[in-house]
Amino acid sequence: MMKNEFEYNVPQSRVIFGAGSLKKLKNEIERLGAKKALILSTPEQVELAQKISDILGHDAVGIFPKAVMHVPVETAKEAVAVARELGADCAIAVGGGSTTGLGKAIALEYDLPILAIPTTYAGSEMTPVYGITENGIKKTGNDPRVLPKTVIYDPELTLSLPIEMSITSGINAIAHAAEGLYAQNGNPIMSLLAEEGIKSLADGLRLLRKNDQDIEARSLCLYGAWLCGYVLGNVGMAIHHKLCHTLGGSFNLPHAETHTIILPHAIAYNEKAAPEAMMRIKRALGASEGTAAQALFQLISELNGPTSLESLGLSEADLNKATEIALSNPYWNPEPIEKNAIRALLQNAFEGNRPA
Repeated sequence: MMKNEFEYNVPQSRVIFGAGSLKKLKNEIERLGAKKALILSTPEQVELAQKISDILGHDAVGIFPKAVMHVPVETAKEAVAVARELGADCAIAVGGGSTTGLGKAIALEYDLPILAIPTTYAGSEMTPVYGITENGIKKTGNDPRVLPKTVIYDPELTLSLPIEMSITSGINAIAHAAEGLYAQNGNPIMSLLAEEGIKSLADGLRLLRKNDQDIEARSLCLYGAWLCGYVLGNVGMAIHHKLCHTLGGSFNLPHAETHTIILPHAIAYNEKAAPEAMMRIKRALGASEGTAAQALFQLISELNGPTSLESLGLSEADLNKATEIALSNPYWNPEPIEKNAIRALLQNAFEGNRPA
């Protein structure tokens, strides 16, 4: 049944999509009116950051290669200081969610325009949502200033993304759309995009499992990630994202892997409260039997993705603390938040159980 009352506010980014589109970077910098770009990357992607610096020539003022998961406040402050010292007038975030997150932290503090060049399927480049970790707690917010002005999606840049990281990054993106289907402020347009995004990623990831150098499959995944990130940027988050933010910020678990493991269990938690969302998830995944949660778990298993928090190094003794942190400031959720039920959800995710 269509939701007959809703509000539709759409923050916009300019999107350049297609294999080889990195060659358009210099023109996009000129469109922003920028002359002193600071290039952001993780330590592992310095080579790509240097390539981008070479493309820009005199329009690049430096590389900050220290982006890490969950955007520690100390790293954000250091990056802001470097941007100020170099007189940067824009930042180019090349990489995945960690680098995009760092760019957002700079934009929040220093009000620089951001240009994003994703090399994973995180989708965060499409959202005005930011997250910064301080004293073991990851705090999130929403501010239009952090939304990248331009996003260049070049599937060729994802060819070097290892298949294991491709899978967890893709499931992470699917999580954005899955929760968008039952968001408190959802609307029919976002539901259409969410279903298309989930289907594109699921189809693309299955093809990548067979051949991770398939550029068409990479394009399909990047397209799906764009749609899923766009959904997250326009609607709210629920229990899945709250648990993942808690586990990542407070226990330093890897971002995409944590999303991959938690997703089927969070969907199972909301199964009865959001039947239309579950129908759309099943349809997007091509599942004719079972539940939406089971279809997601089956997809992850089929792709050889991680299924247990224990495999990430979390201790069973940490589950009670994680429950308490998550419930201390919960997000809205279609199914009421209940302590014992959340604790049971985490136990199932810890053990890697197939949703009942």
